[in-house]
Amino acid sequence: MIEKLLQSGIHWLPKEFKRNEFLKTSGSTDTSIYFIEKGSVRIFMMDENEERIIRFGYTENIIVSLDSFLSGKPSDLYIQAIKKTTVKVASKKDFYEFIQSHEEHMKFWMHTLEDLVLQQLEREKDLLINSPKERLERVLRRSPKLFQEVPNKYIANYLRMSPETLSRLKKS
Repeated sequence: MIEKLLQSGIHWLPKEFKRNEFLKTSGSTDTSIYFIEKGSVRIFMMDENEERIIRFGYTENIIVSLDSFLSGKPSDLYIQAIKKTTVKVASKKDFYEFIQSHEEHMKFWMHTLEDLVLQQLEREKDLLINSPKERLERVLRRSPKLFQEVPNKYIANYLRMSPETLSRLKKS
């Protein structure tokens, strides 16, 4: 279905982001949806002076600042390229016209949103689990590709542990 989405007539604008460049910054409203052709990004927020990574996106993922995209309001989320990243960007207006044009497209969007809700619930469970080892195992089962796409320091932040703890757990 993603292939169909890319060839749907939606105007997809190709864009390239350098390492550490922002696709979206805190306080902005995101009315774009991104398809990652190559590379990886992190979605995070600032808590005091600390970054809190809440999601990653990498090759062949669709990503969006969902709170802002759905509400039309500014979000405190950042989306930042972890490495050189090539994306296709579409507007919310074009995307919604596409999904509303056919029942099959609406089902795809509903399925995508359901998946996101389930992923978010899994993420919440991860954060409630005390054992760093168990958090790591859960993420490994869910996203084995993560460790090929994202540097350990970001994965450690996502898992709420130090890079040293992650390194030790990976070795054992």
